[in-house]
Amino acid sequence: MNWAFHGHLFIEDWKNMGFNRFRFHIIGRVFILCIFLYAFLFLLIHTTLYATTILTGLCTLFIIYSLIRFVEKSNRSLVRFFESIKYSDFSQTFTVDGHDKTLDELHEEFNGIMEVIHRERDEKETQRHFLETIVQHVGIGLISYRPDGTVELINTAAKRLLGVSHLKSVQLLETFSPELSVTLMNLAPGDKRIVKVSDNNEILQLAVYATEYMLRENRYTLVSIQNIQNELEEQEMKAWQNLIRVLTHEIMNSVTPIASLAATANSLLLDVGIPETAEPAQSDAEENISDIKNAVDTIQKRSEGLLHFVENYRNLTRVPIPDFKVFAVSELFANVYNLMKTRIEENRIEFTVSVEPESLELTADAELIEQVLINLLKNAIEAVSGRDGARIVLEAKIDARGRNLVSLSDNGPGIVAEAIDKVFIPFFTTKQDGSGIGLSLSRQIMRLHGGSITVHSEPNVNTVFTLRF
Repeated sequence: MNWAFHGHLFIEDWKNMGFNRFRFHIIGRVFILCIFLYAFLFLLIHTTLYATTILTGLCTLFIIYSLIRFVEKSNRSLVRFFESIKYSDFSQTFTVDGHDKTLDELHEEFNGIMEVIHRERDEKETQRHFLETIVQHVGIGLISYRPDGTVELINTAAKRLLGVSHLKSVQLLETFSPELSVTLMNLAPGDKRIVKVSDNNEILQLAVYATEYMLRENRYTLVSIQNIQNELEEQEMKAWQNLIRVLTHEIMNSVTPIASLAATANSLLLDVGIPETAEPAQSDAEENISDIKNAVDTIQKRSEGLLHFVENYRNLTRVPIPDFKVFAVSELFANVYNLMKTRIEENRIEFTVSVEPESLELTADAELIEQVLINLLKNAIEAVSGRDGARIVLEAKIDARGRNLVSLSDNGPGIVAEAIDKVFIPFFTTKQDGSGIGLSLSRQIMRLHGGSITVHSEPNVNTVFTLRF
């Protein structure tokens, strides 16, 4: 509350509305006092009218008493008025009883000023509450703190993003991310940083932007924090899709005619009497024709194989738009298990399913999510096959940020650190016979659902793929 402004407002109101009348009233009383005092001294010195002199003296004393009483009442009213402003006690009222017109006018002015200040304070409180509501409901995390790291404000989005219910100091973020804590303390006004954080198997790319402001002569830093991991994945996926679309288009345009010409040439060779399995050549001409047929067969088979290979990658650009419906997670898990039950039992794998709470539901395309889980489960089965104590766990729950979470973990050999950041890239695979499509397709499906898929692996301990919705 800007009391300097209200003090100025009071002075202006006092000058313009009440002080003139108050001054004239004081001047009038002093003038009357001077007349009576002069009359009293004149009668006392120059006349023998004792009764009149005494009466005049009493009137003079009464006027002096009345003036003192008026000033004291005015002072008391002023003191009470300023104390009310000082302690923000706007419930005070100043009585207008009609006994003293000047004091009544003064009290009316006080009451008017109190009402103006009270109304302005209510307006400022309303504005403050409105701004606090906006800050708390905005989707970007906001933290305001002093140079020593003491947090003055943290909104709901920041609490949810950082996984805290309250935060007293920026230094306390060391338990969440030491790098983020150091970054916040060293940010200069206008700085922008990207901080990578791993939180409960979830990768966060935090975009941090700082600005500075002054409040009551104190300096504060205001930082906005936003997780741009989804946006980065979205842009990366679009870039890969565009690349795949261009490559497959050019390869298909080039290879299709080759495969077609090879098939035609093969047919022509058959028409001239060269069997599909040529016998030992009886002449150089027949031997040459046989070599040509073998070359054409090879060209045709490799061309068709390449076309099939390219067609598989085109699936990355043809994922159907999800048909969102509400379904129970337990039903989804049951369907996946029934499809993979035979392979699980053949490999003697301990398979555990957990849904917490049991009534947990998802709003998604059940068929697409089922395909993602089947891809992950196939990879997990291949990873643990032949290992003692092979184990796979499929679970669903609600994470600390209130989002639905589905995870699949296995105790296979895991993924090495050098490959962990590449497993979702198209064409990349750690298997000899892999295509590098399954995980890329799974990530695209999750992106179409507005969610994400991440992996955390500790070699020879466990590997966890997590779907967040």
